[in-house]
Amino acid sequence: MSKTILISGASKGFGKAWTEAFLEKGYQVAATARNIDSLTDLKAKYGDAILPLKLDVNNREESFAVVEKVRQHFGKIDILINNAGYALHGAVEEASEQEARAQFETNFFGTLWLTQAVLPIMRNQQSGHIIQVSSILGIATLPIVGLYNASKFAVEGLTETLASEVKQFGINVTLVEPNGYVTDIWGNGFNSESIDAYDGLKKAIAEGHDPDTFGKTSATVPAIIKLVEAENPPLRLFLGKVALPFAKQNYEQKLATWEEWADVSVAAHG
Repeated sequence: MSKTILISGASKGFGKAWTEAFLEKGYQVAATARNIDSLTDLKAKYGDAILPLKLDVNNREESFAVVEKVRQHFGKIDILINNAGYALHGAVEEASEQEARAQFETNFFGTLWLTQAVLPIMRNQQSGHIIQVSSILGIATLPIVGLYNASKFAVEGLTETLASEVKQFGINVTLVEPNGYVTDIWGNGFNSESIDAYDGLKKAIAEGHDPDTFGKTSATVPAIIKLVEAENPPLRLFLGKVALPFAKQNYEQKLATWEEWADVSVAAHG
């Protein structure tokens, strides 16, 4: 059966590649973006199968209105993919209040608003799949993207909780965890004002950059198609060859420290 998919951030990167792949499979796609001119080529090629919609995910009222438009147009929403997001670059100390709040408005609250908007529809259908595009940096952090890390950690906590709440309604939930990919999220111009004290760390990170650790966006398409067609999708799906080893190393280090301090932890119970 044809699926109806609502995907945010569809103008470029993962969103554009996945939107085109869904259309190729014969799915109906509601594709949102701040600027829907970037979807003109897909509209010309796929016609009524795609519904481009302008959306600023930071706007809760607009997010709910867009979801209702999709429901009225297609009659259902089988899959929501919360893909809209960006990365603020800079040390934690460097982030201004406005930059920090803006990072969470898009990456966390934008995800929350669309999720809340689609849930009544999926509960009524007694079916659905919510896919949150998180990041390996929502599981294990790297320096100089602290606010981005934090926003994705928040998405992780929200989504893991959501999965336990909506399973009873026949709704599946998945966190997609990409490692680095060649997209403009890493060269987007969102940079905090620099503090000289962090220049050495930034230089070391730049010099240690290995292009092989970044995957190709197009290579994610088969994985996403398999995910949306799965009868029992996983709570988490890593994308790329770096993500899982990085997560395992991080958790092994955490477990070792927790075990080392276990006696202190137990004694603190009283």
